[in-house]
Amino acid sequence: MAYKHGISISENSTSVKSPVQALSALTVAIGTAPVNLTEEMPVNRPVLAFTFSEAAQKLGYSDSFSSFTLCEVMDTHFRLYNVSPVVFINVLDPAKHKTDVSDQSVNVQNKQAVIDREGVLLSTLVVKTTAGTTLTKGRDYTASFDNQGRVVIAAVEGGQITSSVTSLQVSYSYLDPTKVTDGDIIGGYDATTGKTTGLELLNSVFPTLQLTPCILVVPKYSKKTSIAAVMRAKVKSINGVFKARAYVDLDTTAANTYTKAVEYKNANSLIDEYMDVFWGDVKLGDKVYNMSSHAAAVAAQVDEANGGIPFVSPSNKSLVMDTLVANGQEVSLGQDQAAYLNANGIVTALNFIGGWKLWGNRTSVYPSNTDVKDSFIPVRRMFNWIENTLILSFWGNVDDPTNPRLIDQFVDSVNVWLNGLTAIGALLGGRVEFRQEENPTTDLLAGKVKFHLFVTPPTPAEEIEFIVEYDVSYLDTLFA
Repeated sequence: MAYKHGISISENSTSVKSPVQALSALTVAIGTAPVNLTEEMPVNRPVLAFTFSEAAQKLGYSDSFSSFTLCEVMDTHFRLYNVSPVVFINVLDPAKHKTDVSDQSVNVQNKQAVIDREGVLLSTLVVKTTAGTTLTKGRDYTASFDNQGRVVIAAVEGGQITSSVTSLQVSYSYLDPTKVTDGDIIGGYDATTGKTTGLELLNSVFPTLQLTPCILVVPKYSKKTSIAAVMRAKVKSINGVFKARAYVDLDTTAANTYTKAVEYKNANSLIDEYMDVFWGDVKLGDKVYNMSSHAAAVAAQVDEANGGIPFVSPSNKSLVMDTLVANGQEVSLGQDQAAYLNANGIVTALNFIGGWKLWGNRTSVYPSNTDVKDSFIPVRRMFNWIENTLILSFWGNVDDPTNPRLIDQFVDSVNVWLNGLTAIGALLGGRVEFRQEENPTTDLLAGKVKFHLFVTPPTPAEEIEFIVEYDVSYLDTLFA
């Protein structure tokens, strides 16, 4: 040791750890995007975006939501509700999901021709004269996309497209979303190529982006029960540790009335505490959306207004819409009809007081399971959030020596955190204990340590009753 004479100072790390809070409403959206509009054309990999322009630049954008389903998530989250970030996973593969077109005739006006189709792959475009002469890009013409995603062929000065040319022949391949199968959405792992696709990529979000998935949406495709089943299985154990929620839309072509919605849900076993089920499509102007896209954005908006903590229910919060539709037909639900859906674990939209609102607090497991932690959406989301936060906060302590210092650090840190959540109303109360009866000698010898958390998130005030009574004693005021 060096010789010291005087005063010296050293510092110890704070004994109480600050929690690393998990995101409460990070949406992971899986579907199709017009990636032909981009340079990289990302396929089957997580793409993070914080703004609409960033998402459109990375994945392309189109108002054709039925063909390019990820675009409705861009529209809802970034434009309508102003929430971010969002993770997108596009499964539409230009190498696989395409259709070839040969010698299509296009009209030329003012030395320009437009291919009236979305999804054209520019690299495959061949332009010929009506006589069959192949034209050269850059010398005879340029090709670019307009704001509707269509290819515009423009003549180059001095090239072969002169003012006398009235038509051209074009051959190309275009992205064809109709060729995307359920298997493409579900995906999997290919041991031969080492590639992961589809819903299996939910496990790649955290290792790639260091963000924990919270809400999984698969617009349009979640209406297929086979895909909904995989969604609810995946969100229960992401990377073996994290938990999320699956937002699933009911197929309104089959369940076109609210009574049929309940029958459809039960007949197809759409019942799970990690899954929320929605009935009705959302219409705004000429655009029709899946309700799950709006619901995910509303959840993120509500959480943001409450410090990023999901203790407030998204129910009875405003939706940006003007019509509720089922199988293309406008639907007008009364409060009693919406309550019937809610009583069967289905969330919908209600236009009753104060405009259109998301309506429903119950997960899809209700009423078959009435356990408060599983049947109430905000309570189940709080449990997910607390559990994910604990994993992120204390993962660094794995393999530390099991001694009193470690135990005290866990107990003190978690209790301080839970007390803070209680103080702001996110919990009614919470504590953590290290119990001897839950940590037998055999477990401690095997390196297994168990802590017991008690937490009570508030339930939503779903049913408020005022008792009104005529009080005859006030008649005495007549004689005052």
